[in-house]
Amino acid sequence: MNPVQVFEKAYLRHDIPDIRAGDTIRLFQKIKEGDKERLQPFEGLVIAKKHGQGETATITVRKVAAGIGVERVFPLHSPTIEKIEILKRSKVRRAKLYYIREKAAKEVRKRMQQERVSVVKSAVEVEAAGA
Repeated sequence: MNPVQVFEKAYLRHDIPDIRAGDTIRLFQKIKEGDKERLQPFEGLVIAKKHGQGETATITVRKVAAGIGVERVFPLHSPTIEKIEILKRSKVRRAKLYYIREKAAKEVRKRMQQERVSVVKSAVEVEAAGA
């Protein structure tokens, strides 16, 4: 082992579960606000895992908040991550699930179209009742 690997090994965490693409996880991150520190959960779907098992390993987690897709990249061995819980495992056939972005956008567009149709129908019904 070269000196860099020895140095990095001291900073690796050993409490990380086996996370894969397709897992739904809840990740607790330490947030400092002024002199207080609190835990903030981030729950979502793991769409990518990158950079292997070393110190630079990261995961990309996606969730939908208020109808908007939010993605965050977390370094796995970061000291700000308190704990990671695996809520659900899904069987996937890809290592990277980037196609979920388009799939989610398509569902949102479909829902918006349905809302527009229902608004137009209700306007027509109001007109018919008033006439």
